[in-house]
Amino acid sequence: MFGNKRLFSRAPPNLNLGQRSRISWLLEVPASCDVEFSACWLVRHLTLNYADSYHIVSFDKLDYCSSLNNTRILNDKRNFTFYHGDITHPTEVVDCMERYNIDTVLHFAAQSHVDLSFGNSYGFTHTNVYGTHVLLESAKKVGIKRFIHISTDEVYGEVKEDEDELLESSILSPTNPYAASKAAAEMLVQSYQKSFKLPIIIVRSNNVYGPHQYPEKIIPKFTCLLNRGRPVVLHGDGSPTRRYLYAGDAADAFDTILHKGQLGHIYNVGSYDEISNLELCSKLLDTIGIPHDSLEELRRWIKYTHDRPFNDCRYAVDGSKLRRLGWEQRTSLDEGLRITVDWYRQFGESWWGDITHVLTPFPVVTEGEVVPDDVHLMTDEPPLPGDECHTNGNGKNGHYKVA
Repeated sequence: MFGNKRLFSRAPPNLNLGQRSRISWLLEVPASCDVEFSACWLVRHLTLNYADSYHIVSFDKLDYCSSLNNTRILNDKRNFTFYHGDITHPTEVVDCMERYNIDTVLHFAAQSHVDLSFGNSYGFTHTNVYGTHVLLESAKKVGIKRFIHISTDEVYGEVKEDEDELLESSILSPTNPYAASKAAAEMLVQSYQKSFKLPIIIVRSNNVYGPHQYPEKIIPKFTCLLNRGRPVVLHGDGSPTRRYLYAGDAADAFDTILHKGQLGHIYNVGSYDEISNLELCSKLLDTIGIPHDSLEELRRWIKYTHDRPFNDCRYAVDGSKLRRLGWEQRTSLDEGLRITVDWYRQFGESWWGDITHVLTPFPVVTEGEVVPDDVHLMTDEPPLPGDECHTNGNGKNGHYKVA
């Protein structure tokens, strides 16, 4: 894993102070890129702000997208321990829980990159479903007092523009292999609550972004491409919308649920900031300071390629239940993007080492490593009108493979 102590000391995390708790030993489990990034924001938050209340054990596989820089600031903290392990290995999970007398589990672990799930779905099922099963069985064995399972808003499936935001009681209807694996994991979590009285909470969050996120996700990927003077490449016509939540606000949300959430309940973590992929490109160009007023300039910086095999047009959750516990989104999208772009301008090219291979529109998996897929066409124009949210402009699935 790429680690640089001097580099991290120049990029301290952005943290918010929360409320104290009496919980003593907490196991935080990151195991992939997007959730590893969110989990590291929370583990820094808890370790630095709750030194007298928590001992945090970070159980991490150190996958391709991990960086020890993300928690290096905690290495000299007495209330932080790193355990190198894999959630699909029961002996490692039980050993960690028993060795440190864990009483609370924050389960972030998941393969989360939707593009990769189309060509590597077995890996997503193995980590997201079987790995969750291992954690649940281990938690039952050692008598965990609280098990907080971090899921995603994608388990609900697509929400049309004229449809209401979805409540926690809404039916799950996932549409891609990643979302299906997360929904399956939730079914296991709820079954352990009902069958074995395991004390669980489920959290379903919008997209989280901010400094330290591995650049396979749209905001860090496009930021890194633009910083290199390269155009961004949109899937389809760029019309699908997503809601984005700044990582500092997400850490506060998880903090609120940890301290105030009720066992057996589900909480949506919802953002007010909804934006299309095309509009997001424009905001990033504005934030970085790249002119794009003319058609020629737009064509220079924004390209198009075929869409995913299936691309939901929109996700929308109702987060009022969590807000009733006192949490509020504090960081606007404009402010969050400004902070994020500034961080990647300074550290994006050195935080993980060489990231060139993940800046492709459609990465593929080869022997556990993510590599570029050069079999794609880029154009200056979006696809012809049609059902671009769901397939490419020709109504055919995009090109996905496991090499």
